[in-house]
Amino acid sequence: MGGTVPPGSPGIVARVTIDSAPFPVTLRWAVRLLWAEAAAVGLVAAWLVWADLTATTTHLASALLVTAFAIGAAVALWALGRALSQRKAGTRAPAIVLQLMLLPIGWFMIQGGLGWLGVPLMVLGLGVGWLLVCPPTTRALGFE
Repeated sequence: MGGTVPPGSPGIVARVTIDSAPFPVTLRWAVRLLWAEAAAVGLVAAWLVWADLTATTTHLASALLVTAFAIGAAVALWALGRALSQRKAGTRAPAIVLQLMLLPIGWFMIQGGLGWLGVPLMVLGLGVGWLLVCPPTTRALGFE
């Protein structure tokens, strides 16, 4: 090599750094569940669009508002899941708020006789909320 490698360099092999903080399972599952919620709400939004287009009588403003809310919720859940998968710490709080919103929704479903759907929604909200605040997720997002 006759002086082609400067002194003190690692040679022809580049340094490899290993990520000391792997992506924790808790954060991975929180992201997956957020994306599953986004897909479910997206399906509801698609059904609402179809219902809006095929309804014979409807209050147009109310129908469009409900449909827009569903589309916005699906987009928000998907975006929060994506941001959390990139470890953006500022997205944890909005994701927790959306999960806590499942509690009153589930409660009113139970009161309306849809306990088979309300109870799992409440469990899902509490479960994803717990996944977002548990210690491995907290460390991965840089809060500790």
